[in-house]
Amino acid sequence: MTSLRRTLLAALTTALLTLPIPAAASSKAETEAQFRRWLQTDLWPEAQRAGISKPAFDAAFAEVKLDWDLPDLVPPGAKPPGEQKQSQAEFASPGAYFSEQRLQGLATTGRALAKTHAATLRRIEKTYGVPGPIVLAIWGRESGFGKAKIPHPIMDVLATKAFMSTRGELFRRELIAALHILESGDVREADMRGSWAGAMGQPQFLPSSFLQYAVDFDGDGKRDIWTSVPDVLGSIAHYLSLKGWQPGRDWGYEVTIPANVSCSQEGPDRAKPLGQWATSGIARVSGKALPKGEGMMLVPAGRNGPEFLVTQNFYVIKEYNNSDLYALFIGNLADRIGAGSGAFHGAWGDVGKMLRSDVLTMQKRLEAQGYDIGKADGLAGYKTRRSIGEWQAKNGLSPTCFPDPTLKSRLARG
Repeated sequence: MTSLRRTLLAALTTALLTLPIPAAASSKAETEAQFRRWLQTDLWPEAQRAGISKPAFDAAFAEVKLDWDLPDLVPPGAKPPGEQKQSQAEFASPGAYFSEQRLQGLATTGRALAKTHAATLRRIEKTYGVPGPIVLAIWGRESGFGKAKIPHPIMDVLATKAFMSTRGELFRRELIAALHILESGDVREADMRGSWAGAMGQPQFLPSSFLQYAVDFDGDGKRDIWTSVPDVLGSIAHYLSLKGWQPGRDWGYEVTIPANVSCSQEGPDRAKPLGQWATSGIARVSGKALPKGEGMMLVPAGRNGPEFLVTQNFYVIKEYNNSDLYALFIGNLADRIGAGSGAFHGAWGDVGKMLRSDVLTMQKRLEAQGYDIGKADGLAGYKTRRSIGEWQAKNGLSPTCFPDPTLKSRLARG
C-alpha cells in the first residue's frame, strides 16, 4: 500500500483543499468522446498485453463514465498545474492528529468487536502472527470498522484518473490491476467501490495491493474486502505479515529521555539494543523494564511532546501508511483495545504554528550546510528533526529537535 495509505480522513481533507479543474460545458462532450477512443486505442492494447480478454475489457467499461467531480484532474488540452506552493499553514502540532474523543470512541468499539470476532482474530494471529488489536486498530482507522461510506465506483475513479490526472501512469497501472480483479470473479463491478483516490473496501487497498495481499479468510472462494469481516481482517494481517511483522514483539513504548541524552539519535538507521538505551537512562513511562531486542528513538515533536522507543513493527505499520503519526495512532489505539491503556503520558507542546514555506527554508539552509534532512518538503520528518538537533548542539543551543520560528533566522546566520 502506498503512502498510500490513503485513509478516508486524509481523502476527505485533501478533497476539500484540492478542487477539481473545471471544464467548459462545451468541451466535456469532446473529452468524453476522446475518453472512449482512448479506451480502445490506448488502454486496450495494454490490457491485452497484461492478459485481459476483450469480452472482459468491454464488459468492464460498458458503464464506466468520467467523474468530473474528482480532484487533481487535467482534461486534454488543459495546462497541468505548477508545483504546489508550500505557503499554506499545514505544518501544525502533531498533537492535532490525536483526537482523544475519536480515539476513545474507536477503542470502545474495538474492544466490543474484539469479543465479537475473538475466534477469527485468534485464527488470524495463529496464521500470520499479527495481534488482533493491531488488526482492529487499522480496520477502525481506515473505515471506522466498516461503517464509513465508500462512495465511488472504483472503475470510474481509476479510469478518470488514468485518462486525465497528474498521476496518470500510477492510475493506469491500478486500472489494469482492477481489470484482473474483475476477471478473477472475486467481486462484481457494481460492488467494487472505493475512495476518490482509488483505495478500495474496508482496508482501503489499492487494486494492486488487493492482488498481492487480499485473502479469502472465510473460505467462501472469494476475496471480499467490502462485506466479509474475516476477509477484511485476514487481508490486513496478511499485508502486515508480508511486510515483515515480527510476532511476539510490541510496536513500541512511550519513554522518558533524560536531558543529557540527545534527541538527535532518532531514526530507523540508528537502532540500538533496547538494553543499551536503558543504560543511557531512557525508561518506559509505565515503569516496566524494556524487553530484549532492538529499538529506535522516535520524537515526533522533538522535546515538545511524547517520546518513544519503537521496534521494527512500528515501521511495518508505516508500510500501510508512510506517516509516523499514523503508526503512532495505530499503536496507541491497539494498546487501548488490547490492554485498556489510555492517552500518551507526555503532552503535545504548542508547536508547529508555522508555514510550510518556513520549514522548507530551514531544510534548505540545513541541507546547504551538509545536513541530511531527507526530502525538502516543508514537513519535519525524522531526518529533519535530528538535523535540527545536531545543528543546535553544534551551535551551543539546547537541542529541541523540532523547527521553531527562531531557528529560521539563526540558520540564516550560519
